[in-house]
Amino acid sequence: MDRVRCAPDPACRETGDVLGLAPEVDDGVRGWDLGRWAGATLDETAAQCREDVAAWLADPSAAPHGGETLAALLARVRGWLAGAAPGHTLVICGPAVARAAVVAVLDAPAAAFWRVDVAPLTVTDLRGGPHRWTVRAAGAPLRVGRV
Repeated sequence: MDRVRCAPDPACRETGDVLGLAPEVDDGVRGWDLGRWAGATLDETAAQCREDVAAWLADPSAAPHGGETLAALLARVRGWLAGAAPGHTLVICGPAVARAAVVAVLDAPAAAFWRVDVAPLTVTDLRGGPHRWTVRAAGAPLRVGRV
């Protein structure tokens, strides 16, 4: 492995510590800013803001929560992938960033984001380089010792 990066999010930094890694914090892979919806489940949010959630799920440029739009998240992750250094980089990030990376690599429409399931503490393995990526695995179980 040539380098280890992690999102500035506390959970990502703690995961790096638990894995015995010394990642460099990289703001480009920071978690999705969900504004005032941060920390709530989708069901909880939909119970209180049904129409806003429906608009958010239907329109990648909508941000009724006051945070980052899905379109902006996808653009940020695409930009990070395009600028990735050659070699093997391990990135510790949240599930939304991993999902966005899969959508970006597949050059899928933004709506595909909602069809990719990546749980916390799983591995998404992307291979290739800045202009030619492939998805080897998404949401595979994390096995400590094989990072």
